[in-house]
Amino acid sequence: MPTITSVDFFIPTGRGQLFARRWTPPAHRPRSHQPEDAPPIVLLHDSLGCVELWRDFPERLAQSTGRAVIAYDRLGFGRSDPHPGTLDLRFVHDEADDGFRLVREHLALDRFVAMGHSVGGGMAVACAARHGRLCQGLITVSAQSFAEDRTLAGIREAGHSFAQPGQLDRLMKYHGDKAAWVLSAWVDNWLAPGFADWKLDDELRRVDCPVLALHGDQDEYGSPAHAERIARLTQGRAVILEGCGHVPHREQSERVLALIGDWLQDARR
Repeated sequence: MPTITSVDFFIPTGRGQLFARRWTPPAHRPRSHQPEDAPPIVLLHDSLGCVELWRDFPERLAQSTGRAVIAYDRLGFGRSDPHPGTLDLRFVHDEADDGFRLVREHLALDRFVAMGHSVGGGMAVACAARHGRLCQGLITVSAQSFAEDRTLAGIREAGHSFAQPGQLDRLMKYHGDKAAWVLSAWVDNWLAPGFADWKLDDELRRVDCPVLALHGDQDEYGSPAHAERIARLTQGRAVILEGCGHVPHREQSERVLALIGDWLQDARR
């Protein structure tokens, strides 16, 4: 199998540095038949995630699609610098003009495909809406599009679990001393009273590119109604994965890679 190369970057923000990594496929792309200038796929991680927690998925995605794949740690996460404060309740919407914009400018991305997992999927929606024709395609995986009771119940349960002795160590492995901040940024924001009416409808209606929304039918952090809403408001395609939970790219990685590859190939996005 041809070797995928990876390069790491540190991107200044004025509040600290962001960590990013780019995986580049070999020049010869026999399976995908993608043109050399095919837009890269930019990955946006979930609420507790980071570049490392994508594991081998970015490399496999680059291999299967023949495209460059870029992932970055939001400020406060992974190998990026600590966040200097707390997140605003509009943090999902604001990422398009914050970390994502800086990554796009630093890496000179004139076009891209935005792909996000969980809350990163919501951020990918915001990026597609904000950056207009620069975004050539939008892929959401287990994204939340509104504050559903099922989502909030799952977060409450996870918050209780992480409060048990030793459980925060699971996050410290990836976020170091930032782990408590990462957990608080997830639980406290989603469970804040002001977040109860949160939704992405306005951003979804402004998306002007092809959309693929993937969602597991057993996702503990949101029902398939999220993917169906994303597809309906963007005239995109929703795929509900049977027997799948919140992390389809790990639980059903082969199917997810095939769905993404076929979808990209169909319209040469």
